[in-house]
Amino acid sequence: MKTLSVLDYLFLFLENKKQPMHIAGLCLFELPIGASDDFIPKLIKTLTKHQQADFPFNHKPHRWFFWQRDEQFNLSHHFHHITLTPNSSLDDLLSHLSKKHSQIIPKDKPLWTLYLIDNICPADGSDRPRFAIWIKIHHSLADGVAGMRLIKKSLSSDPNCREFSPFWATSPKNRQQINELIDTTQPAKTLIKQQLGAIYPVIKALTLGLKEHFNPYSPFVSTFDAPKSILNQRITSTRHLSVASFDKSRFSDTAKALSITTNDLLLAVCSGALRAYLMSQNALPAKPLIAFVPISLRRDDSITGNQLSFLLTNLGTHLDTATARLSAIKDSIDDGKQRFARLSPAQVICYSAIAYGWAGINLATGLLPTRQAFNLIISNVPSDSTPLYLYGAKLVGIYPASVLFDGQAMNITLTNHQDQIDFGITACSTALPNIGQFLSLVADELGVFERLAKTS
Repeated sequence: MKTLSVLDYLFLFLENKKQPMHIAGLCLFELPIGASDDFIPKLIKTLTKHQQADFPFNHKPHRWFFWQRDEQFNLSHHFHHITLTPNSSLDDLLSHLSKKHSQIIPKDKPLWTLYLIDNICPADGSDRPRFAIWIKIHHSLADGVAGMRLIKKSLSSDPNCREFSPFWATSPKNRQQINELIDTTQPAKTLIKQQLGAIYPVIKALTLGLKEHFNPYSPFVSTFDAPKSILNQRITSTRHLSVASFDKSRFSDTAKALSITTNDLLLAVCSGALRAYLMSQNALPAKPLIAFVPISLRRDDSITGNQLSFLLTNLGTHLDTATARLSAIKDSIDDGKQRFARLSPAQVICYSAIAYGWAGINLATGLLPTRQAFNLIISNVPSDSTPLYLYGAKLVGIYPASVLFDGQAMNITLTNHQDQIDFGITACSTALPNIGQFLSLVADELGVFERLAKTS
């Protein structure tokens, strides 16, 4: 049996009926030109011929702290085919998946599920029908970066490829790599030495942060700076998923013209949209919203587990102009990056455990849902520009869906996919009325920055 890491265990511990702890991805595919009527049955046959799974996809939780092999593993418990009514829209699909996303994955079996969904009508003028793959994976198995890599391992850059291994059935080479990466047999004295070596730099960084907290001119953000907001209230089990795609060049060209990074611009666009949404609800706090921005600590090409930390970021939502909000965001992000650049990945994790510890306890207990260390999570999952195919069908969109907590009613996750940026919004529709308008506000705010870029 293999042991769970502390972070992996935390995701199991935090789960309850209104707080499912799985991440998900909606992969939208366009059928190949001239695809026959039996394309979907052939695809299903090719996928399901891989009846056996490898670690961790054939393991289930055992006594909370261990992964135990499921000797009764059956692919039919994890793979499902859904046929929507003919010419169903993307909105119809999202309505269906919003219900799926609110459902907990049973813990008596390996913690993942895949749905293949067909009969989706294109909404962008294409005359080719589409189908979708919806993947739910418990956060104890993988973080967002690992999830993206898992999806890509099932796809090919060759449109003529018809033979592949789905993510649950890895190749022998990848299987060996996974076993090496999850090896937990290091001597105890080695682990203790690593942790002791991280203490001094972490204490130094925490002390410096404490000093900066009392400097009114410092861009440093602490866990006590987030204002009360309607984003931070108790949630129900209801979920609202919404997605949208934007040409990546709109962000990269605008960022270049403004001499900022694309990530700075993405945060600024989200900031403006959040400000507009909260104003529409008469609920804009006087102080700026604080975002928890995940950063990957991976130094390898691993595809399992959680290797991440977070930067607290001032979104400047209290400021009237887009340029002022952008400046506040850039200063905050740069300060956080400089602080973490002085630490090793192990030290960053140690720093985060101490600095954000009370926030984790609060999330775990739900005692103070309105007293949060941050207002929402905004995550940007990287990919590349390589066109990808599944059985000859081109991937035309990959939209993430994430977890919500009591006190965290909204999550924004982005993926950089080929020549576009795909937004995935997960929200509790009970806590946040009319949240379906949010992506139109994102489009409006992007337009504001494009106009600024033309005059700069």
